[in-house]
Amino acid sequence: MDKWLKPGIAKGKRGASFVDSNVNTYQSNQAFDQVSSSPEGETIEKKTEITSGASCSGIGTEDTFVEQNQQNTVIPSTTDHTERQAGISSKKRKYDESYLSYGFIPIGNAENPDGKCVVCSKILLNSSLAPAKLKRHLDTNHPHLKNKNISFFERQRDVHQAGVTALQKYAKTDNENATKASFMLSYKIARAGKPHTIAEDFLKPCMTEVVACLLGEDSAKKVATVQCSNNIVSDRIHKISDHIEDELIDRLKESNAFAMQLDESTDVAGLAILLVFVRYPYRESIEEDLFLCAPLEANTTGEEIFKVIDEYMKKNKIDWNKCIDVCSDGAAAMIGKVKGTVSRIKTVAQNCTSSHCILHRHALAVKRVPSDLKQVLDQAVQIVNFVKTRPLQSRLFKKTCEDMKSQHQSLLHTEVRWLSRGRVLNRLYELRDELKVFLQTLPSPASASYLELLRDERWLMRLAYLADIFDKLNTVSSSLQGRMITIFTVSDKVSSLKEKIALWIECLGQKRCEAGFSAYAYTKNKFRSRLNAAPDLRIQLSDIKPDFDVILRKTMKRFHSSH
Repeated sequence: MDKWLKPGIAKGKRGASFVDSNVNTYQSNQAFDQVSSSPEGETIEKKTEITSGASCSGIGTEDTFVEQNQQNTVIPSTTDHTERQAGISSKKRKYDESYLSYGFIPIGNAENPDGKCVVCSKILLNSSLAPAKLKRHLDTNHPHLKNKNISFFERQRDVHQAGVTALQKYAKTDNENATKASFMLSYKIARAGKPHTIAEDFLKPCMTEVVACLLGEDSAKKVATVQCSNNIVSDRIHKISDHIEDELIDRLKESNAFAMQLDESTDVAGLAILLVFVRYPYRESIEEDLFLCAPLEANTTGEEIFKVIDEYMKKNKIDWNKCIDVCSDGAAAMIGKVKGTVSRIKTVAQNCTSSHCILHRHALAVKRVPSDLKQVLDQAVQIVNFVKTRPLQSRLFKKTCEDMKSQHQSLLHTEVRWLSRGRVLNRLYELRDELKVFLQTLPSPASASYLELLRDERWLMRLAYLADIFDKLNTVSSSLQGRMITIFTVSDKVSSLKEKIALWIECLGQKRCEAGFSAYAYTKNKFRSRLNAAPDLRIQLSDIKPDFDVILRKTMKRFHSSH
């Protein structure tokens, strides 16, 4: 008893036992490894050595045993143990067709799949793909099916696979249609020039409510799946633009020739923008598309413009020799003999010619106004700016128009461009009475001078003439713009305008009877040869305004509405 209570004895006993158990465990594992890895002839010798070593270890005192084992035993590292455990846990099982008799089918990886029950859809991991575990699941969760024939589970498998296929097809179709609808919506937004946020902020809520009202909530949920956020719409537009650009480049590479039209302008942000259009033959017709839209970051010289176009041509491997004509607006940067863009293009395109945009020629021609009419035009612009550039006066003039119940309540844009002069002058002439009333209320000297102009009948006659002639010119100018407008169409419209002007001049010098016969011939033509033109002609040529109340009392006994 005293021996056991001595210091260090219990500790030594415990330490010896602990080391002995570890050593024996390690020796057993080492023996197992040696047996499994050695040829059959060496197996018995290995076992004999381990056994004899273990027997000799037991001879002598416990301390001697511990010391010998501490000296001769190499403790295995934790790394070897971890690698051995990883090798055991990484074992993968394969699916066998006999597992279907337990109600399990393979899912996931084809070589090492997981198992899925066709009855309850529970998924067992690959490590559980053992007949005993699968049978235990069937007996525990579906005891009423344990005696079922394998044909029952085959039918369940077919139903399950058919449902999965239908679900995948349905989900794929809906997602594909929603994505296609997103592209179509983005295309319409870009074509209309609307902001990209209009889809999410306005169009999608409207479509959802309308579809929910007409087709029900299920259809509205499908509409709600269409992606149309600002970023999505912008991404869709870029992808559509890239597709169109690639298609255009392929067409230009296949075509034998093409013509260019280029112009440079400045946008609202002050950035210089270069636009280049091309016209080319495609499938027995002439097509027209935007070739290039690029910013000019530095100068807008002919050299910079040509450099941008040339880099784009080389990037897309388009042959310059296919360019047969270049149309420009006649600016110095475009048609300069030495550094102009057109001149530089002709150096790389040997067969290229140049032409002047006829629309710009028309614009330059109409800018030449006689001095007396030019003075009236400038004074009209001053009157418009006097009202529009001052917010207080603009509001007061609007109030005046509302009080007088005018058709219009404001003047048009303050800066009069050549294409909008007709509309601006027409609006000014139509609101001349309202302007007289409004200018009388203002004490400034400028308002008094403008009031005198509006009271001058000769000045108003010239204003009316300018409004009419610019309205006609604007109509023709607008018709000269647009897609697929050729030189033949433009030439015909300009020639027609010249003939109309000559006719108007001739009509100003005609007598009243001659004007009446002209109106008669216009009213009774070959399409209305049986018409009695006298009533129509009287209404056209008479300045007397009819009193419809008197006409109703004298001619109508009963009144009927449209059915």
